[in-house]
Amino acid sequence: MHRDNWTDRQYMLAGAPYEIHHYVDEVPPHVNFHEHPFYELFFFIDGNVQYTIEGKTYHLQPGDILLTNRLDIHRPEILPGSPYERIVIWLADNFFEQIKFGEDDLSQVFRDAAFRDYRLLRIGKTRAERLENLCQKCIDAIHSRRIGGYTLGTACMMELFVRICRYYYEDTEIVPEDVMENEKINTLLRYINENITEDLTLDLLAEHFYMSKYYLSRQFKRYTGLSLYQYIMKKRLTISRDLLLSGSNVTQACFDCGFNDYSNYLKAFKREFGCNPSAYVRSDRHK
Repeated sequence: MHRDNWTDRQYMLAGAPYEIHHYVDEVPPHVNFHEHPFYELFFFIDGNVQYTIEGKTYHLQPGDILLTNRLDIHRPEILPGSPYERIVIWLADNFFEQIKFGEDDLSQVFRDAAFRDYRLLRIGKTRAERLENLCQKCIDAIHSRRIGGYTLGTACMMELFVRICRYYYEDTEIVPEDVMENEKINTLLRYINENITEDLTLDLLAEHFYMSKYYLSRQFKRYTGLSLYQYIMKKRLTISRDLLLSGSNVTQACFDCGFNDYSNYLKAFKREFGCNPSAYVRSDRHK
């Protein structure tokens, strides 16, 4: 059974339409809040984990699946006491383009999870075991030296996502008892995302939502894991990243995502992504 050593890499290898990794960590790793320019399927196998995505914290059970898209800010909190085991699948846009047949668009499940603002898929023990076996078959095929290994792995990946979509659309249920959230903060997050280019200061938001600045700041940090400023900055930078990758020039991306100062934008982008916008577009870190 192949297992990977976990690293803090948060970008896909150049040219890969997908990556699949099986990790087991005896010592809980620390993971910062982050987002990806690709889709992620997180398949939880074992451990003690709370996973925060866009203001909701999911208390995971073995077999749970999380679906995150390109704009979702997320982070797991891994508690000690038992090994942390999971399978992580990263998928580029071109993966779904390559496997699209007829009207089927298997990437839609990620967008629908974001639209519902509920990214947990709980499928039960039997189905989870079936998917885990399919993931392992995919991993074994990819790492084998036999002819057609990658082709077989891709076929397994296609079957995996057909099953994921069927489980999601046929009988998925929301399990609110395992989700920590606050409706006021959910409403605030929706407002921020719908008005990301507007002036979103603490003073204005507190006035708009009839909350004290202290209460808003404290509750926002409690449910999102980030300060209001940190969240807005990450969201604007993530949007600008996608604009750049879609062909926008740097100046256009700066102002279209809500920044009003070009030099501040360049500094913030470099802090978030490790290089300036032009260098990021030329790099392999998003391909």
